[in-house]
Amino acid sequence: MVQFTKEDLKTAVRDRYGAVARGQAADCGCGSSAGGCCGSSASADATSRALGYSAAELDSVPEGANLGLGCGNPQAIASLKPGETVLDLGSGGGFDCFLAARAVGPGGRVIGVDMTADMVALARKNAEKAKSANVDFRLGEIEHLPVADATVDVIISNCVINLSPDKPQVFRDAFRVLKSGGRLAVSDTVAAAPIPEDLKADLASYSACVTGSASVGELTDMLAAAGFKDISIRPREESRAFIKDWSPDKGVEDFILSASIRAVKP
Repeated sequence: MVQFTKEDLKTAVRDRYGAVARGQAADCGCGSSAGGCCGSSASADATSRALGYSAAELDSVPEGANLGLGCGNPQAIASLKPGETVLDLGSGGGFDCFLAARAVGPGGRVIGVDMTADMVALARKNAEKAKSANVDFRLGEIEHLPVADATVDVIISNCVINLSPDKPQVFRDAFRVLKSGGRLAVSDTVAAAPIPEDLKADLASYSACVTGSASVGELTDMLAAAGFKDISIRPREESRAFIKDWSPDKGVEDFILSASIRAVKP
């Protein structure tokens, strides 16, 4: 059985999404095989509409922010309120950050963290286009967030935590930066069945949000160990329809689903 190091996995993810940010990707990552992350903005919008984003939301973000990389809509479960501070784990081109900025208003604040320098550069350019004064994009790893303790009301993320080779540390650091009563509202992939060994040996499948997916039970245990309460993980059976398109020849829809993940810091 092939064993990849944590650095192998991080490098594969960074290289893949750096190419996406530069518009050089030959295929798509967590998202649409129709070209959402590497093709036209129209295809990215089509992917996002299928995930539950409204036309008004898509029209409100600067061009180039939506790369079609998600597997759900964390905005739909985050219940963002004016004045809140929001942190987006793996913020990409800034799509969910710009939507969150609208929701929290000028009295709120949004921080996007991404480990890919090209993505951070792209997001900052998009912020300049949008003249978003309450959005801040930072280079960093989601396992070691460049964010102070107990300063965040809500953490969102869209199909990113599965890409981390150290998910327990992601949740521990998320717990650290949240205020008491703060909440986690994440869309991500979960393993619905054992993932075949041949897929696990495919590094490209890892960076495509497939083989890094943990089971509902594993994620529940990780969140509880980090200190979270009121944990809710709800897989979406209907997500098999779009997950099938990620790798049409590998049957990945038999093994992973998109899920809504929520938890609270006491």
